Amino acid sequence: MTIVGVDGCKAGWIAVIRDGTGTNARVFGSFAGLLAVVPLDAVVAVDMPIGLPDFTTKGGRGPEMLVRPLLGPRQSSVFSIPSRAAVHAETADFTDLEAWYAAHRRSSEVAMQTSEPPRGVSIQAFGIFSKIREIDALMMARPELRERVIESHPEVAFWRLNGGQAMRLPKKIKGSINPDGMEERRTLLARSGHDRSFLDQPPPRGAAADDFLDACAMMLIAERHRRGETTSFPSPPGRDINGIPVAIWV
Repeated sequence: MTIVGVDGCKAGWIAVIRDGTGTNARVFGSFAGLLAVVPLDAVVAVDMPIGLPDFTTKGGRGPEMLVRPLLGPRQSSVFSIPSRAAVHAETADFTDLEAWYAAHRRSSEVAMQTSEPPRGVSIQAFGIFSKIREIDALMMARPELRERVIESHPEVAFWRLNGGQAMRLPKKIKGSINPDGMEERRTLLARSGHDRSFLDQPPPRGAAADDFLDACAMMLIAERHRRGETTSFPSPPGRDINGIPVAIWV
């Protein structure tokens, strides 16, 4: 069975795909385009929120609140995702930075109206809203995807692969790649089922080195899920108003 680990990247989505022919990494412009080239029974683990609330409380969705305490100093990597109304408040393409910040402010206003205590949207979370909407639309239009396309999170995946211990070093420091943190993760991924030579290759064009390693971690979670070895946070998963599962799997 084909297993796929996916992370968002500058050019769209980076997928690490393992099937009977081996393991390869590719960049796709759309998530639908990615799904179109893998078998219908492929298990896909993606680093992107799936299932959105109508209203949020402190800490964001339930999955985020549950996994943060596991990660110690790495917990800031788990963003708080606001309501579906806030995520879908601004859907236009932004032609300049001023328009982007204006859209962020409008999304924050909607988020504050649909949360208690009122909370806006972080810049980091807003930056992935278009990708969240892309998956959200697919999950609503194609319910059959809900059982084989699962949400995960790289740092929680590394925690699981590392025997329930958070990674010691960050992947980035002040927005720049931290070579020691990257090496810590490569070593763990090689110990967990990836060839070291595969991990040492440059990422595909359009993806950064940390995106590539995150997708490699997601692939190992997809493999665990295929074998029935994953745990969900929460357990059992919740469901949003559209019946889409809401859980982080590792």
